[in-house]
Amino acid sequence: MIGRREFITLLGGAATAWPLAARAQQPALPVIGWLSGGSTTDPFADRFASYRRGLNEAGYVEGQNVTFEYRWADGRYDRLPALAADLVRRRVAVIVASGSGPAALAAKAATQTIPIVFDVGFDPVKNGLVATLSHPAGNLTGVVRLNAEVAAKRVSLLHEVTPATTSIALLVNPTAGFNAEAQTMALQAGARALGLSAPVLNASDLSGIEAAFVMLANERASALV
Repeated sequence: MIGRREFITLLGGAATAWPLAARAQQPALPVIGWLSGGSTTDPFADRFASYRRGLNEAGYVEGQNVTFEYRWADGRYDRLPALAADLVRRRVAVIVASGSGPAALAAKAATQTIPIVFDVGFDPVKNGLVATLSHPAGNLTGVVRLNAEVAAKRVSLLHEVTPATTSIALLVNPTAGFNAEAQTMALQAGARALGLSAPVLNASDLSGIEAAFVMLANERASALV
């Protein structure tokens, strides 16, 4: 027969051990990998709030029945392949490639089995992301924003606002690869159609942006895309 103190000690030990054992038997929450070329402070970071709201409406709540692994490139698109590979090693259930074509391409190069949902601003068929828009095939699907296709209209709108301008400068992140190249070419074509020059200012970080605005003054451009 044991005393009251020993009994309480044993009961407390059993109560502590039981939840630990129960937790050990619970399945791990599915993980959504979030891959973005931007950062938590850029204007497009609010897309994450929209994704999370959509998940909540579908019954998925972060920390309750799903969790996230975040990978932000902070504007350094050359980091995306390594970040995508890290999510694959983490064995996430799905990868959301948000806000940039390079993120989607990095995810595609990293895995042919994990589902990928992309959000891009270029033609995903032309650039080898999916087979067709109606039947993407493979492990990719997503949403397309045709930024390059409306680039000429953006230049036209700027020209309407500043009709006296002869030059509209383009601020471009060169590490965005063909995504930046496609939009630059479309913007320059739109500028030429209006008889305008379109000098390109390259910047991939904060110091580059500051230098670009110094060049903007030297170019005497009246508007900036």
